Amino acid sequence: METTYYICAAIGGTLIVCQFVMTLFGLGGHHDLAGHNHIEMGGHHGADHHGDHGGSSTWFLGLLTFRTISAALAFFGLTGIIGQRADLEPTIEVLVALASGLGALFLVGWIMKLLGRLNIDGTIRIGKALGCRGTVYVPIPAGAGQGKVHVSVLNRSVEYKAVAKSALPTGTCIVVVAIVGSDTVEVAPESA
Repeated sequence: METTYYICAAIGGTLIVCQFVMTLFGLGGHHDLAGHNHIEMGGHHGADHHGDHGGSSTWFLGLLTFRTISAALAFFGLTGIIGQRADLEPTIEVLVALASGLGALFLVGWIMKLLGRLNIDGTIRIGKALGCRGTVYVPIPAGAGQGKVHVSVLNRSVEYKAVAKSALPTGTCIVVVAIVGSDTVEVAPESA
């Protein structure tokens, strides 16, 4: 069994070091062997479905990635070696090594899931503009016509198409009072 522990520790450790070195050089930092972040399932990204179906097999298969398997192998091997050196009973030694490997698999899977949530695209959703202040950039005609406004949303200047109940000339200070469409807001003069 000692040889198995050494082989698992060597393979897992080597894979972890290779992943780290590749990430330093910008290779493979966002990808995994299983590619679960990029698999399309029924028109949706597979990463969005891991907890939605309630199936334990889908959830568990989502944990099986190159990183988690590498960590599980390394920890299984290292814990087994430590167990042998501590003169544990062979059955307990194997159980402790298996528990360590599974623990590493789940821990690394959980950490990678948390890190995946940090990946934001920086897009400001138009709903965040409601109540924000800005200025008219392209004059807004009264009624059905559209102009453009610059609105300060989350400390960023964003340009939106705008409508208003009354005509607003360029430079007018405004506040967003409603969201009209995916790229259009309704504004009113700031003093109103």
